[in-house]
Amino acid sequence: MSIDVSFGSAAARVAVMTTDESVMLAAQESLASDFHITLLDAAEGVLALQNEVPLEAVILDLDTPDGSAEPMVELVGQLRARDEDLVLIGLIQSLTKVWRRKFLAAGIAQCFTAPVEFAEVQGFLQSALEQRRREIDGRKVREEAMSRYSFGELIGGSEAMHRVYDALSRVANGNTTVMIRGESGTGKELVARAIVANSPRSEQPFISVNCAALPETLIESELFGHEKGAFTGAHQSRAGHIEMAHGGTLFLDEIGTVGLALQSKLLRVLEQHAVQRLGGKVPRKIDFRLITATNEDLEQAVHAGKFREDLYYRINVIPIVLPPLREREGDIALLVDHFLRFYCAANSLPAKTIDTEALEVLEDYHWPGNVRELENLMQRLVLMVPGSNIAVKHLPQGILYTSSAKQESLLIPEEGLSFDEEMARIEVAYLQAALRRTGGKKTAAAALLRMDGQKMKYLCRKYGLRN
Repeated sequence: MSIDVSFGSAAARVAVMTTDESVMLAAQESLASDFHITLLDAAEGVLALQNEVPLEAVILDLDTPDGSAEPMVELVGQLRARDEDLVLIGLIQSLTKVWRRKFLAAGIAQCFTAPVEFAEVQGFLQSALEQRRREIDGRKVREEAMSRYSFGELIGGSEAMHRVYDALSRVANGNTTVMIRGESGTGKELVARAIVANSPRSEQPFISVNCAALPETLIESELFGHEKGAFTGAHQSRAGHIEMAHGGTLFLDEIGTVGLALQSKLLRVLEQHAVQRLGGKVPRKIDFRLITATNEDLEQAVHAGKFREDLYYRINVIPIVLPPLREREGDIALLVDHFLRFYCAANSLPAKTIDTEALEVLEDYHWPGNVRELENLMQRLVLMVPGSNIAVKHLPQGILYTSSAKQESLLIPEEGLSFDEEMARIEVAYLQAALRRTGGKKTAAAALLRMDGQKMKYLCRKYGLRN
């Protein structure tokens, strides 16, 4: 059975599910004037209604004929899985601590036990729906902001990052070789993935190889593949990373670490777009786009004879320079907010915030490890800070000691101070030090402090300082 009670299309749509006619009548009388109410007498009806119309809240009678709460826990879980913003309220005759925990874990926002006062339900519902609207509006604002301050998985609204986004937009649709340059931890692989995601090859293989992580004895086999019996241990033929990138994109990270012997073979692959497996006799034609990345000075490596000049010009067709975090003004706040939300959600923790003073410390830090260092820090703070707010005291000592903002927090404690008393304390400290240095001679102490002699005598009288 379903009864629809509508009082204006603008009212929040709320479903009430109960088999108790008295509860149904009380819900209708108390709520219908403020909400668009649909009365239901079966759990199946709630799920069906949720498929048909956008519900904002559901009030569930949690009592079952056999006294088991498990079916209702399952229903609550299904409703919550379909809509994380849905306000779920439970009505029940009696509630043990065990069942309360289960219902709350499943997604119930609040349980009301009999006898239910629907005036309380109405008040809670109004408050919960208002909170729901604020959260949805806030999420939309953040999503709109992120769309302006992001490109793929890259996040940042600084002028330096907008230059990067512009370059990525220009190169993504083409097939030209790209070299991404930047310090370690700046997100060079994210840049490569952003290029691929916005390219015609987005649905094709993306093969990422960290050249620095592969031993010199294995990298040739890993890149080019091998035939069965090509070397000891080659029990079967295997395609290499270049071959696996056929039709898609090959990303060679830390390409500056590749040895000279392998550089010449890689150059041949780029010139012929064909690869020959170790132990193989026939080259295989490969269609792939090459993206490389490095944090090394390849020009210096070429000059020193450690990197082939012809290969350098092959891969350095379109260079994209990724700025270090210390040069991305305003981006730290965006990244902190993103990582806090991401890791709180990933660890099923309530949302955490960071106070202004702590954020100032992070913005003042030079971040030698760049975005990777910041991400690791935020992940650690999400897990280790017990409360909902991250303060200066929670930040690592290494960051605090290098931050001028930390000096401000040391000068002015959280509870504040008396400026006049603090200045008086400082005056006394300087006067005493000067008098000790000069053996108690006020004239000499005044000269040491570059102060008029009469003023020195006045201050000594003021603070009770004797020779």
